[in-house]
Amino acid sequence: METLEKSTADSRRGWIVVSATCVTLCVVYGAWYSFSVFLVAFLREFGWSRSVIAGAFSAFVLVHGSVAPIIGWLARRFGPRRLIMAGGCVMGFGLLLTAGTTRWWHLYLAYSGITAIGFSMAGWIPAVVLVGGWFPRRVATALGITSVGIGVGISGLVPLAQFLIDLCGWRWTLRLLAALIVGWVLPATACFIREPAAPEAFGPRPEPQPVSVVTGPGAYWTLAAAARGWRFWGLAGSFFTGNLVTQMLLVHQVAYLVDHGVSPLTAATVGGLVGLVSIAGKVGWGVLSDRSGRELAYSLAYGCAAGSIGILVLAGWYPTSNLPYVYAVLIGIGYGVTAPVPPAAASDLFGGPGFSMIYGTLYVAICLGIASGAWGAGKIFDVTGSYAAALWVAFAMAVLSPILLWVVAPRRPNPPPNSR
Repeated sequence: METLEKSTADSRRGWIVVSATCVTLCVVYGAWYSFSVFLVAFLREFGWSRSVIAGAFSAFVLVHGSVAPIIGWLARRFGPRRLIMAGGCVMGFGLLLTAGTTRWWHLYLAYSGITAIGFSMAGWIPAVVLVGGWFPRRVATALGITSVGIGVGISGLVPLAQFLIDLCGWRWTLRLLAALIVGWVLPATACFIREPAAPEAFGPRPEPQPVSVVTGPGAYWTLAAAARGWRFWGLAGSFFTGNLVTQMLLVHQVAYLVDHGVSPLTAATVGGLVGLVSIAGKVGWGVLSDRSGRELAYSLAYGCAAGSIGILVLAGWYPTSNLPYVYAVLIGIGYGVTAPVPPAAASDLFGGPGFSMIYGTLYVAICLGIASGAWGAGKIFDVTGSYAAALWVAFAMAVLSPILLWVVAPRRPNPPPNSR
């Protein structure tokens, strides 16, 4: 009876952690995706080139990814709770500095540097470690629910940021975002977030192992051991190609549609609809992958992404049809898989006390995919005057990414090495 009561209490506490982390992701990712509306404000204020301003976002992503292994180590050393609280403060400070921008390098230092580091400390990696520690056997389901906050941030805070810019200007909007982040992250993390009782439990779902496999006591995966195996690099390749597809489409979808005669209002509505639909995708793919396997869920999701590319082309041919909305539904569903399944697949293969550093390093591949997709499509357009070649690249990567995951096979994890 006592054990049952403790299990119920732990489950309740775990879902409180999930709920609080979901809202935290909403506010921090709301600041991430709001850059698109600040870009327009910076153009009007300073008259800088688009490459200079867009370059600040690319630098933000690269800095965010480059510190990911360190963030993974810090999450293991000090716990994700402390890391999230410190990250909220750093991110708020960075946004306050960004509000004082008068030169292009101010933007790069404050936003691409300080804010990016704060985002890494308060964002996805500590969330994965925290939620995974509470729900080690339902990690994809729990992360899918947690990542709903990202979709809410896209669909809610981005329009709010535009409203505030029109109301009080971009500088005060950045200050208000900083106040929102610090005002939520600090008290909410202190009151509602608790470290998992046994973070070492984070790992693969129970699978029968061959009787001939013997591992030493206390053996677990380390970053060095994981990086010596081909599965680590195959997983990194799958993450890179998958995020290249989704971010290429998300960043350039509005420009593509407007270039092909879709009204700016319709194109903007498509962007908001993608965020809303992705909420269902994040939860649905997480639940499916826990029940039916990571590979199946990932393949179906990228089938939707590949299909969305064809619909996007058709939408360019028939700009007054409902095809742009069909595209939004397909890419929103497909994009949703990028939150719950990659960390769950990584935990299946490399779970244990060293997971935070391993996933933090794999996260570099995710950020490289994001940056490459966003920059690569723009470069292709500058050279060719069309997005056609970029869409073919996206389609090829949408096919390749799930193939790589099937080859890596998180459904068949290897035992960890015998020594630490």
